[in-house]
Amino acid sequence: ILTFACDACKPVILYVPSKLDPEKFIGRVNLEECFKSANLIHSSDPDFQILEDGSVYTTNAVLLTSEKREFIILLFNTESQEEKTISVFLEAQTKVKEEKHSTEKLLRRAKRRWAPIPCSMLENSLGPFPLFLQQIQSDTAQNYTIYYSISGPGVDQEPQNLFYVERDTGNLYCRGPVDREQYQSFQLVAFATTSDGYTPESPLQLVIKIEDENDNYPIFTETTYIFTVLENGRAGTTVGQVCATDKDEPDTMHTRLRYSILEQLPSRPTVFTMHPATGVITTTSSQLDREVMDKYQLKIKVQDMDGQYFGLQTTATCVINIGDVNDNLPTFTHTSYVTSVEENTAEVEILRVTVEDKDLANTANWRANYTILKGNENGNFKIVTDPKTNEGILSVVKPLDYEERQQMTLEISVTNEAPYIREAASKSSISTATVTVTVKNQDEGPECRPPAQTVRIKENAPVGTRSNGYKAYDPETGSNNGIRYRKLSDPKGWITLEEDSGSITIFRNLDREAESISNGVYNITVLASDRDGRSCTGTLGIVIEDVNDNGPFIPRTVVTICKPTMFSTEIVAVDPDEPINGPPFTFSLESSDSEVQRMWRLTKINDTATRLSYQNDPPFGSYIVPIRVTDRLGLSTINSLTVRLCDCVTEAECDIRSIERVGGSEVRLGTWAILAILLGIALLFCVLFTLVCVTSRATRDVKALPDDLAQQNLIVSNTEAPGDDKMYSTNAFTTHLVGAPGQGVCGTLGSGVRNGGQETIEMVKGAQQTLDSCRGAGHHHTLDPCRGGGHAEMDSCRYTYSEWHNFTQPRLGEKVRLCDQDDNHKHAEDYVLSYNYEGRGSVAGSVGCCSDWLEEDGLEFLDHLEPKFRTLAEACMKR
Repeated sequence: ILTFACDACKPVILYVPSKLDPEKFIGRVNLEECFKSANLIHSSDPDFQILEDGSVYTTNAVLLTSEKREFIILLFNTESQEEKTISVFLEAQTKVKEEKHSTEKLLRRAKRRWAPIPCSMLENSLGPFPLFLQQIQSDTAQNYTIYYSISGPGVDQEPQNLFYVERDTGNLYCRGPVDREQYQSFQLVAFATTSDGYTPESPLQLVIKIEDENDNYPIFTETTYIFTVLENGRAGTTVGQVCATDKDEPDTMHTRLRYSILEQLPSRPTVFTMHPATGVITTTSSQLDREVMDKYQLKIKVQDMDGQYFGLQTTATCVINIGDVNDNLPTFTHTSYVTSVEENTAEVEILRVTVEDKDLANTANWRANYTILKGNENGNFKIVTDPKTNEGILSVVKPLDYEERQQMTLEISVTNEAPYIREAASKSSISTATVTVTVKNQDEGPECRPPAQTVRIKENAPVGTRSNGYKAYDPETGSNNGIRYRKLSDPKGWITLEEDSGSITIFRNLDREAESISNGVYNITVLASDRDGRSCTGTLGIVIEDVNDNGPFIPRTVVTICKPTMFSTEIVAVDPDEPINGPPFTFSLESSDSEVQRMWRLTKINDTATRLSYQNDPPFGSYIVPIRVTDRLGLSTINSLTVRLCDCVTEAECDIRSIERVGGSEVRLGTWAILAILLGIALLFCVLFTLVCVTSRATRDVKALPDDLAQQNLIVSNTEAPGDDKMYSTNAFTTHLVGAPGQGVCGTLGSGVRNGGQETIEMVKGAQQTLDSCRGAGHHHTLDPCRGGGHAEMDSCRYTYSEWHNFTQPRLGEKVRLCDQDDNHKHAEDYVLSYNYEGRGSVAGSVGCCSDWLEEDGLEFLDHLEPKFRTLAEACMKR
């Protein structure tokens, strides 16, 4: 069958057999090229049907009585009211065959024939065979004798010998039917050659397309589909989707499938529907009830040709199971139950209750949870679920007491593990039942109730005092007759226990403040037993009432006061008695020694603490301070407190050596201190001799000083009082001369200053300057005019003790010797000069100067010397 399509909306010629069967595909018309937006397609001939893709089918058997038959395809757009038509001409294939066997003289064409349009043939064609397809012809046949041949699949390749071409005419034929699902097209190559093998034309690619015929049924992917949908779901809930396939040509009417439900079992009510294009099954009702119908079976159909009656169809089965939800409450089979249990028994099953539930068994919608709503306030019962039978098992977990209660009524309820879906669970929607439990009496021993009992006794109660003890009773009779008592534990052996009555007698004095007493309660353990040997154990707590038998005391007996940084310390007292016999405390100094009263003072901080502070600047050392502490009731104790006055910053730095530097009348000097004092005294006398010698001969010869005194000069100053530029320091031996700001002026012994009628000597370290060069016209000059204008650091102006000693010893000896002679080197009678005070004298007498020990350590003791030594230290310090 050949289909030739002309320009859009122009007539179309379809070559068909003279006899056509019903529902037979005869060709395809390109409707989109003519009128793409058409939404209504109609055929003027009822024997033919036009589909949306342009496929033309017969609706009835057609016999072409004439060589041609014509009908019109009407295309109409309902929105724009636009209309177009296509004329379709049907021609019998016999005419084509006759034309192909006519003489070549009739085949006159104006255009080149070596490139024919692609041809096609309908699959499964009924013939007659060989079936003419088309003619290939070369224009060179006008000048040559041309022979035609073909090759390719269907000729000399599989399937072989399906196509052939007439050697002389170029007519192409097919020998038999072709299945499109096996071969969709054939790619042939046509050749045109002369008798001598010359090829005037290039090989021609010839495509033969196999037109699809609706010869394959659509097939479901499964023969039986199984889906599940929950009951009570809303209408429109998706159940599942079915799917089918079709081997015919895709995107044609042959593979356009439509799904539908043919039958539902049970048939009433209809609760499912199927989407015709997608095959999705949904519910049409919200009344699915698993308890009424738990399964539905559907017979479904799929049909090609978009579901038209002549399309091919296939059926399958779909089973839909209804899933369970918790839409049924469990209910007790009985509303009341009666059971019994013996008293004093536990962990025993006393009752099983059953429930009914219409939901699916062994699911969370069916499994029960039991609860005791009332009657179990003391926790005597519990109820659990038997996982196999779904029964509720009621048990006693805490022993019952017949004497206390003979009958108990419980209210129990039941729910499911899964929540109830229809409405919020409320009291009205929960099934309940009552259980009456009768307690059976049992002969039992004495009861120690309460297990812990107490009595109160004052701690100063005399030995032999009797008090009520522990009491047990017989639950059967409610009395304590016939019960005997025995003491199991008495940690300190303070009491005795009477066997018949359980009363206690004090055997030893009670002490509330004993170590093993907690919160003033002394516990003993008592065993109570009856005549049959049954017993119970209890605890008797003896509450020891406190009396004021302990005075307050100070736990800390040694305290430290770092004198440079602290002036006092805090003292805290404690009282073992109860607070009613304790604070507020009164602190006082308990000593008849006036020195203690003069040196120490107490200041109250709060009810339990006071502050001890020193006064009148006592020296470092250890002191014993007696302090009396009195409680609110007047009971007191005297505490000897050791107070350490220490030269430290923190208490941890205070040790015995720092305390013993100076302490009251017990003064201990270290090795360095003694050595410093001795050296100071020696140097003092040396300087005095030197001073006397220099003074006696100063008017006679200034050059009496040694010539080798290159680096040091003795300068005599007659200044009556220190100038404004002098500043004295008490921190070291060396005295500094302070000049103008920024000047580095210093000396090892101090400037020539007359202070209060006392003359001192300055030792200058510098250039080789004589005494005359450093003097002015009646004025005292400082060291700066003797220097080269440079600034000197303080450390560079100091001498160590070894330097001072090595330099002064030989020279002072020589000076002493010279002072013993006059100008003629004879013995002088007045070389010893008296030393007088020109101003207010010092109680320490005459003083000298010492070596510069600023760089040495361990000189802190000079801050606390006796008056004479303190004056010496002040003179030796740099001013």
